[in-house]
Amino acid sequence: MKNKDTEIMICRCEDVTRQQVLDCINAGYRTIDEIKRVTRAGMGPCQGRTCRQLIAFELSRAYNVPMEEVLMPTFRPPTKPMSLGALADAYSENM
Repeated sequence: MKNKDTEIMICRCEDVTRQQVLDCINAGYRTIDEIKRVTRAGMGPCQGRTCRQLIAFELSRAYNVPMEEVLMPTFRPPTKPMSLGALADAYSENM
């Protein structure tokens, strides 16, 4: 029988569960970036606005360090949303 706590969705954009994050931690991953590369957590449309903090909490708890000591990844949201059509138009104008 599965534990409901491990089925909690950490990253809704990429369907990453708490169990997947815990599995990464148990495998020795120590940073949010490492977990992101393995699970894709934080790579969805919201760019980790929620899951970064949740993963940081799990790392903090697992390694018994304060949240302030968990290395946060660089967060670089787009300066303004842009459609792919606008990019394609800009590309075709420069041809």
